[in-house]
Amino acid sequence: MALVTGASRGIGQAFAETLPAETGLLLAGRDQERLESLVARLARAERPVHVVSADLTTDAGRQTVIKQAEDLGVDLLVNNAGVGQLGRLIDQPPEAVRATVELNVVTPVLLTHALLPGMLARARAEGRRAGLIMVASEAAFAPLPYFATYAASKAFDLVLAESLSEELRDEPVDVLALCPGATRTEFGRRAGFAAGNLPGAAEPQTVARQALEALGRQTVLVTGFGRQVAFAPLTLPRHLAARGLGTAMSLLMRWQAQRGGAGS
Repeated sequence: MALVTGASRGIGQAFAETLPAETGLLLAGRDQERLESLVARLARAERPVHVVSADLTTDAGRQTVIKQAEDLGVDLLVNNAGVGQLGRLIDQPPEAVRATVELNVVTPVLLTHALLPGMLARARAEGRRAGLIMVASEAAFAPLPYFATYAASKAFDLVLAESLSEELRDEPVDVLALCPGATRTEFGRRAGFAAGNLPGAAEPQTVARQALEALGRQTVLVTGFGRQVAFAPLTLPRHLAARGLGTAMSLLMRWQAQRGGAGS
């Protein structure tokens, strides 16, 4: 049984569609209608598909998902749900900043903390391996002005997954930090990028398939053209990386403002 958060769209939906047909699913998200449409397409007599509509930025929503996951006995946890907002931190509403931290940081660490003990116990008892996929981002590797909270939250996810991989290396669990580059989802539009998806963005199904193939074989996977750029800032002093990326993001913000001013 696999729990996928943020399963109603994008990479989360792609995980639900890409996981093996014999894998039962618990799909968590806020869009009940889209979740139910996945049930209609993916459920089989031999493959149960459960959905839970919950707001994972809240303790109540997290507890709802944790309880159902414990009742079903999940053995693969895909911490995929995430959100971000383009712009200067001080210009963003406090509720948007809080939602980013709650969903990208608090939710994955609390779900992992709550569910891993049971996952490990079942894996030991049944002589198999459990799995944990933490969806970070290529933005996790360097300071990213004008997308600061998102980048910082994904750096947390990356370091958490890498640390857990070492802590649990003698346990029957495989841990993967998935760091997607540009991917063709609704995330860009929802985050405030006027262009939506970048040219050359990967398909979410490709990202999900690569992640499932990498699970158990490596700890960090960077997908798409992000593989060529994710580690480049690490060769520079961090203040220079921040300056260069800040300049690029500032130009993007200026282009967005002009585009908006032109009525597009």
